[in-house]
Amino acid sequence: MLPLPAIPSWERQVGSNLQVQACGDMHVANFGVFASAERNLVFGINDFDETLPAPWEWDVKRLATSAVVAARFLGGDKAVCEDSARAAVRSYRKRMREFAEMGYLDVWYSKIDERGIMDVLPPEARKGAQKIIDKARTRGHLQVLGKMAELVDDAHRIVETAPVIVRETHASDGRPIAEVVAQVWDQYVASLPDERKDLVRRFRIVDVARKVVGVGSVGTRCWVLLLAGNGSDDPLFLQYKEAQPSVLSPYVKATRTWQSEGQRVVIGQRIIQGAPDIFLGWGKYGPVDYYIRQLRDMKGGVDFIPGTTNVNNMPGYAKLCGWALAMAHAKSGDPAMIGGYLGKNDSFDEAVKNFAFAYADQTERDHAALAKAAKQGRIAVAQAA
Repeated sequence: MLPLPAIPSWERQVGSNLQVQACGDMHVANFGVFASAERNLVFGINDFDETLPAPWEWDVKRLATSAVVAARFLGGDKAVCEDSARAAVRSYRKRMREFAEMGYLDVWYSKIDERGIMDVLPPEARKGAQKIIDKARTRGHLQVLGKMAELVDDAHRIVETAPVIVRETHASDGRPIAEVVAQVWDQYVASLPDERKDLVRRFRIVDVARKVVGVGSVGTRCWVLLLAGNGSDDPLFLQYKEAQPSVLSPYVKATRTWQSEGQRVVIGQRIIQGAPDIFLGWGKYGPVDYYIRQLRDMKGGVDFIPGTTNVNNMPGYAKLCGWALAMAHAKSGDPAMIGGYLGKNDSFDEAVKNFAFAYADQTERDHAALAKAAKQGRIAVAQAA
């Protein structure tokens, strides 16, 4: 799917003036299932690199636009694209009005569990959803150990799969990787709640490797750590991921300060997700901020593949995403005020649907211009190894 651009100038306009803990990179591929602290699978937002307090409507408008972009990418006609955008916004509006009637604690503890997923999706989409859920349930640390590590001299080591995963002995400044990891590790442990400090200190680091991350984060630093607990069948995989300033930061007035960009990401995720990774934390090495999280750990999501993914299921999936976004915003914003702004009829739904088509068209023009510049040699393009 084509990535959405940063917020264009024609989108930055006077809005509701109601802020939430915004995702900042709101699109249909940034949702999925993951394990709660109680080891139950729940559905929600799963990418927080750009999170920041910001107007709630920015996330809604970008979600609707991404539904149009994704439906087009999968070969959907205009009707499917319209239904997808409309479904996302209508679901957000209706769920937000429901959250407005709930107690604050009930909102905070709200989750979309497996039953909720199946209730929202159309019958024809449930079989595929169950496959994703079943696969996510198998993706624990032992599964990662079998896929990413091998035994070397009776100890597990991360397998190199260049250029995606490589072992390096020194950082870019010449210091040994072990020193860099240790420095970030001490800060990371300090960022955890006391009971998590005691837990993570029981593990020991046995290996570390550099990992190339996904499209949106290409070029940022990322390290994978393998830790051993009580024996060889008790692994823990953690990921150090570089945290840079949010793309939203130039457009909103800061309402709080952060020790680091890593802290911003972690606090934002804890607010938005409601059921976050128990090992979320942050650290810093020189000028580089990191946030630390578990690698994979019962995570799963939809793959948007033309010819494979059924585009007719997009409206149902967009409806689920709208619910998850409303839940995230209700945890940090004022659902009664937002719900009142949205109203009871479909005026807001239609307005954002129309905006989504205009934004999707602009996205495609931007991508075409980029591709043309690359073809003409006006910009440098790195070739895959």
